[in-house]
Order: sequence, then C-alpha cells, then structure tokens
Amino acid sequence: MNALPALETSTTSAPRKPRVMVLFGGRSGEHAISCVTAGGVLGVIDRDRYDVLAVGITPTGRWVLTSDDPERWAITDGTLPSIEDTDAHVLLPQDVGDREVQVREDGGVPRALGEVDVVFPLLHGPFGEDGTLQGMLELADVRYVGSGVLASALGMDKHAMKVVLTGNGLPVAPYAVVMPGELDRDPQGVLARVAPLGLPLFVKPARAGSSLGISRVDDLADLPAALAEAAQHDPKVLVESAVVGREVECGVLGAPAGGRPRASLPGEIVVSDPEHAFYDFEAKYLGEGGVVLTCPADLGPELTERVRDVAVRTFEAIGCEGLARVDVFVTPDGDVVVNEINTMPGFTPFSMYPRLWQATGLEYPELVDELISLALARPTGLR
Repeated sequence: MNALPALETSTTSAPRKPRVMVLFGGRSGEHAISCVTAGGVLGVIDRDRYDVLAVGITPTGRWVLTSDDPERWAITDGTLPSIEDTDAHVLLPQDVGDREVQVREDGGVPRALGEVDVVFPLLHGPFGEDGTLQGMLELADVRYVGSGVLASALGMDKHAMKVVLTGNGLPVAPYAVVMPGELDRDPQGVLARVAPLGLPLFVKPARAGSSLGISRVDDLADLPAALAEAAQHDPKVLVESAVVGREVECGVLGAPAGGRPRASLPGEIVVSDPEHAFYDFEAKYLGEGGVVLTCPADLGPELTERVRDVAVRTFEAIGCEGLARVDVFVTPDGDVVVNEINTMPGFTPFSMYPRLWQATGLEYPELVDELISLALARPTGLR
C-alpha cells in the first residue's frame, strides 16, 4: 500500500469501484484513538471491492493526504499515533453534485484525485462525532457512514441525550448539570444541587468520550477538583449518581430504509485492576491487564433480550443511523439503565463494537462492508 496513493486524475465512463474516503484524526482530545480506529478499518476494508483514499485531519484542523497502511496507525510500545502535517493538502468538493476531491502539493496547482462516493468518518469527540462534520458533508451533498447531524449532536451531549431518552421512557441515572462558570458564580448552589445525588459520584465532560476527564468522587470535598478536571475538556459538566450494577455494552446496526435496527449480543466489562477506579482511558487503550471484556455477557436469555431491546429503543429515540454502541448498567434487581450512546464507537484492537458483532456472527470485514453499503444506499438530505 502506498503512503500517498496516486489515484486516477480523471473520470471515465468505464465502471469503477466505489471510492471510500477513510477520514480520521481531528481536533479533539481523541485524535490518537481516531487514528487507531482508522488503522483497524483500513486493515479489513475490501480493497478488491472499494478504492480507498486515506485522509487525515491534523490536531490543528488541516486535511492532508496520508498513509493507508494500517500498521502506521497502531499503538506501538504505548505510543499513540498522530496525523502529521504534509504538503499534500486535501481540497473538498465545493458544489452540490461535485464529488471531485483535489490535492494541492507544495502550494502548487491542485490536481484531481477522482470522485469520492462515500466518506467513512472515523472521528471521535468534538469536531467530528458531534454533528459538525456531518453538517459539512450534508452541505456538500456527500454520503457518509453513520448518524446525521442531530443524532450525532445528541449522542455527544450526554445532557441532551438524557433529556431525549427520558422523554422516550428510557431509564437513565440521576444527574445534575453544571453550566460554564456556574461553579465560580455560585459554588454553594452547585453543591446543594449535587449533594442529593449521593456518593459516590461520577463527574464527566458533557461532550467528550473515551473516558477523558472523568473522575469518581467519594467525598464532596473533592468535587471542585473533579469539576475543574472535567472542564478542561468541556465547560459544560455532567455529575451523575453511581449506579450499582454490571457494565454492559450492546452494538446496534442500522437497516436499509424501512427496516428496524439490529442489536448484537451484549458484552460485559469487568475492571479488576485497583489502579483503575472505573473503565478509564488507560484501561481502554493502553493495556488490558486489569480489564476483562466478555462477549457475549452471561446474562441469561431474558435479560439479554431486555438489554438488546433497550439498545435498539435508545438508537431509535436518538434518531441514529448506521451504527452505535449503547452502554447500560444492569442492576442486581435486573433493571437496565442507559449510561450513554456512542454514535461512532471505536474499532481499535481493544474495542467492543467489532467484538460484539463477531460474537453475534458478523465478522469485522463484513461489518465494515455492511456499514459502507448502508451509507451508499442512503439518500442525502432530509430522510
């Protein structure tokens, strides 16, 4: 595989394979995990069926032509990969109906890279998973994998998500929201609203993922520090009651127009390493020694179907398309409480989403192919 693929520079009437732009990196704190996710997808996408164009977004927001070699985007000896700026700057289509992507090298005259039929946006967190990128692609009338603008925004904003899920009769953990600057203006008021939630508490950025900036609070004296830590990632902070229960995840896969989404078998996460108070960033991506991921989870038939039903209902309530991973707590009494939904779950070597579908009978390459096929068949615009 070439580091910078030399694609055809003009279109012909001859049949060609659909071209997929695998887009990754981005400006969020999850830049590196997006790169690792892309490595997973680039390693299994069917090159006989699709032409692949790898485009990276640097941490400063520059779009560049980059390597499509999966090994380039692996975590090596604990070192996380990153998109580096190059002289090959990618220029997107400017008009509705235009699918031509161009590259400008060394500041010279742009040259055509050919048409792009669908974008696979493997970005996590703000400026990629939150509806901003989806809005840009909608404006350009370009098909893409995954949820649209509103569903992506709702899935990223845990506060808005809880409001929508509650309105649709789905259970969520009790919570309070601390708005930007509120702790400085009214610290006693914040404490008065948070204290009834009890202890322990989980404090997290409202619009971030991969467990970045999340703290467990066992003493209210530690709350200000936890709020400050979360605010480093998002000025809007969510404070939740801890839910006693098993951490269970379920993959959801969209269906063609008119069909109902499908749920995978659930999987369970057990954190046994005392170094990790919960399933945090390091436990997810930098080592599995103290983390056990069980697929499928040992829940029994009735509870398994209840988790799958809640996952599909959550997917539908948010208005998702393509794919999502729904994380729930299963309490000792058998209640299923929605924790969150991820509209672009990871495809890293440690990620649950591909594992869940593999346990359900859909292998990783077929899963990637189905997601691309769903996106190609979906109309752009209102649907």
